[in-house]
Amino acid sequence: MMNWKSFWRPGVAIAYFPLIIYGLAVARPALAEVGDECQVPPHERGQKLAVLQAAIAGDGNAARSYQTLLAQQAQRLNQCRQQSQITTQATWLRLYPCDRHPGMLDALLDEIVNRGYNQVYIDAFSNGQVLLPAADNPTVWASVLQEPGAEHTDLLALAIQKGHQRGLKVYAWVFSLNFGYTYAMRPERQAVLARNGSGETTASTAVKASLETGRAITTSDEIFVDPYHPQVRSDYRQLIQAILKRRPDGILFDYIRYPKGVGSASVASKVKDLWIYGEASQQALYERALNQKGLELIRRYLTQGYVTAEDLITVDKLYPGEKEPLWQGRVSSVPGTEPVAKRLPLIQQELWLLTVAHAMQGPVDFLTLFANLAHEQGVPAGAVFFPEANQTVGRGFDSRLQAWDRFPPTIEWHPMAYGVCGHVGCIVEQVQRVMEQAPAGTRVFPVLAGMWRQATAERPALEAQMFALRSQLPTIQGVSHFSFGWQEPNWERDRKFCRG
Repeated sequence: MMNWKSFWRPGVAIAYFPLIIYGLAVARPALAEVGDECQVPPHERGQKLAVLQAAIAGDGNAARSYQTLLAQQAQRLNQCRQQSQITTQATWLRLYPCDRHPGMLDALLDEIVNRGYNQVYIDAFSNGQVLLPAADNPTVWASVLQEPGAEHTDLLALAIQKGHQRGLKVYAWVFSLNFGYTYAMRPERQAVLARNGSGETTASTAVKASLETGRAITTSDEIFVDPYHPQVRSDYRQLIQAILKRRPDGILFDYIRYPKGVGSASVASKVKDLWIYGEASQQALYERALNQKGLELIRRYLTQGYVTAEDLITVDKLYPGEKEPLWQGRVSSVPGTEPVAKRLPLIQQELWLLTVAHAMQGPVDFLTLFANLAHEQGVPAGAVFFPEANQTVGRGFDSRLQAWDRFPPTIEWHPMAYGVCGHVGCIVEQVQRVMEQAPAGTRVFPVLAGMWRQATAERPALEAQMFALRSQLPTIQGVSHFSFGWQEPNWERDRKFCRG
């Protein structure tokens, strides 16, 4: 049996309403207003819960009344949001096998509406699992629902249907280049994993990091793949097509990047730090060469991690008919007739920038490919990213190499403004940086982390963050809150482990 108790905080008015699920009476507190004018009043929450309880028990009249209430509140939510400065307010939601039980999904989505949200982003693919029924899962990943008797339960389709009944737009939220640990364990997929210059995958690097003090790259659950590999794109296409078949109102792509390291591993400062040593990524890099001199120098640079004066002399002799080594984007300011000592530092720097640009372009191309796939089917697409993940650090780059400033302006941009300075300043600065770099017309929807009416040492409460954004960046019309589980940690645990 499931415990549906909401969290309680001192100073928040509580009105208790009985709710019976599977024969268990639970006192569920209804929260008073916590900073948003579109929330459902406490007395209406209680009425809706009571009617839901009766409907689950088999009362046909209650079932009809419940649907009427949902429709009325959906209309009011839509009207309220249209009149608000923040016309789109969303939350992120992960579903569990227990949510298939009668009333669970209804209660979840009702609570989301109660809090004034008009969009919800459902976790449809993460940690190597997909929110597809086991009986209709054409992908290489396992279904979230593995229990006997649940083979045909389509939680994603149900969430979309029930969300629409409540006036919610329901997006599918999917991990992208992080394919999960189980994928990395497949013998036939070893060639498609991202590799660095030491021949390590993110799987082997995570294991090694766990054994070495002070060395960490990622967790064992975060397994990154080579964005240039056709097998990766084929596997992911199957996944996205299966999700789009459920007709979500949008799809959000996460992990359009490489792993985030800690300490010295948080900076990519040399070519062998880059995750471009997979076979497909290497081949795509070689194809950026525009002549034989360029190709040979790229090969030597990738293999050695540098080129020497001797390399330049050798390449000049191998291809005497070519004046300059050429590759995409190269416009040399030092002619090939100049002495090797003068040319070497420039070529070394140009090769470094070429390989970094190549690493960055892989995730961007991957995103563009699948965003276009969604658009072809009339489904809006968006990308989730860290505003600080595309910056230079000293002479290197943030290891995530997330070139969000190259993301298509035709998709939604969802910057995760998770600043941890303890006040709103760094959060607003992160969003402002994105707004300044976004092409005109780009729809920017900041993602805020935290809880209503509860500040932490890292960041203020959500209402403080919302007020700062509304007042300092008034052109923003939509935000999301990560995540519903953070706001309801006890309920999240109960749902995850079927505890009552």
